Amino acid sequence: MPGSRTDYFLTRLSASLSGTNMPAGLKYAETAAGRVHVFDTANEPGNEASPTDRPSIVFTPDGPNVVAHYRRLIALLTPHFRVVCFDMPGFGFSLPAADYRHSLEQGARTVLAVLDQLGIARATLAFSCANGLYAIRAAQLAPTRIASLMLSQTPSLSAMQAWAYRMIPRPLRVPVAGQFITWLARRKLAQLWYRSALPAETDDKPFQQLGRQSFDAGGCFCLASVVQGLLRETVLMTNPAPLTIPCTLIWGEQDRSHRVTQPETLREHLPQLEIRRFADCGHFPDLEQPERYAREIVAHMEKIAADTVSC
Repeated sequence: MPGSRTDYFLTRLSASLSGTNMPAGLKYAETAAGRVHVFDTANEPGNEASPTDRPSIVFTPDGPNVVAHYRRLIALLTPHFRVVCFDMPGFGFSLPAADYRHSLEQGARTVLAVLDQLGIARATLAFSCANGLYAIRAAQLAPTRIASLMLSQTPSLSAMQAWAYRMIPRPLRVPVAGQFITWLARRKLAQLWYRSALPAETDDKPFQQLGRQSFDAGGCFCLASVVQGLLRETVLMTNPAPLTIPCTLIWGEQDRSHRVTQPETLREHLPQLEIRRFADCGHFPDLEQPERYAREIVAHMEKIAADTVSC
């Protein structure tokens, strides 16, 4: 596990170099994959009355996005749901453990550990890109815990692996070397990624600014490790039984990084998949069009509730 140990060292070096820049008041959940930064509306002032009685929706930012990128979307959804948003290990303010290899198994168990620590018995997972594969594996491992999936820019595992070979430079796919390159060039890589992932006419400055603030405060961006973990992965292929839980996939059609990726490939794992296309969005439809995305997720949750009652 030389790559994961390299990240363990480098992420802690970044945190130590940030000094007093770390935001105050961050809350964490302890997991085997490391201490995970979690935002939970149930812990926010004014929400004490009955937030835990509402359906729970859990988000994970797609790096270099962090929890702070989700403020607007969280505000839109808070009147209806208990909303949780946490940085996966190796991203944002969730420093990874030395043996965290970004496998789907480890990622899924991290998701379930966060639910356990927050006392959430059942939740909808609203994940994006590679994180959506962690959500699928979590639903395989604990089907009674995952009510439904609301994914964005997540194709099948094989399609994601083809995307990684096509989009990620070969040096980043090499253990240890990739980790050092990513750490040294994390600001430039994030800048280039936003330019590629967002539509050409979209102003990327708000995305870039929050990303820079995270880096200034010691935030992680373990891109090489998540790619290397993804390319080693076979679990969804060796456990091919498709899931029957409800899933909506939001797909941004202006995502230049996924221009040849077919969202329909996700039906390999989720045959009941419903696809909603955002014609004017890129890689982050939930953040680019939060009001429209919020309407989609409310409709998704209402349909789940209606189906549950009819059963």
